[in-house]
Amino acid sequence: MTQLFPNVDWDAMLLASQETLFMTVIAALATFIFGLIIGLFLFLTSKDQLLENKFFNTILAAFVNIFRSIPFIILIILLIPFTIFILGSMLGAKAALPALIIGAAPFYARMVEIGLREIDKGVIEAARAMGASTFTIIVKVLIPEALPAIISGLTVTTIAIVGYTAMAGVVGGGGLGNLAFMEGYQRSNNQVTLVATVIILIIVFILQFIGDLITTKIDKRA
Repeated sequence: MTQLFPNVDWDAMLLASQETLFMTVIAALATFIFGLIIGLFLFLTSKDQLLENKFFNTILAAFVNIFRSIPFIILIILLIPFTIFILGSMLGAKAALPALIIGAAPFYARMVEIGLREIDKGVIEAARAMGASTFTIIVKVLIPEALPAIISGLTVTTIAIVGYTAMAGVVGGGGLGNLAFMEGYQRSNNQVTLVATVIILIIVFILQFIGDLITTKIDKRA
């Protein structure tokens, strides 16, 4: 590989790959937790649902729509003061995490809500008729029934996060995006840009394969 790409610093490429994986995994885990919670409340507080509350639903939906609509590169810039406040810096892989999570969680929340809306209402009504509590219905009915959609949505969101990490690199977020921009674009080193792109594609393909495999295994309709 060194002979094929003599202008690539492979130690730096390895470090950048590790940073990208770190950002992706941590952001995906946090997005799963926050997005699942937000998506559940979006569904539960909507009309004719267990916790119907128009005011709360409207506020939550507005929050999701606003942050889902802001282009990620702009969101990073908007969150610089917040990032510096909680982390003390806007540089490095850790500094990219707040923007990654805040950018991805609302997107995933909508996908969770859509998955929950696909559940047969009769199943929920049957659980209510048997006297099941709201918590029991969430844990025993909603999440299991929507699990394929939840996992599929997480796969799509995680792949989007990989793309977000590349954009975060442009403003000093670390990872392969930062290496491709600093060492590849700014120094006209096309080999670095090419290798970084190929590694990102490999990460995406692996994530998609794993996500599809898990979704297929748990989908009772398959």
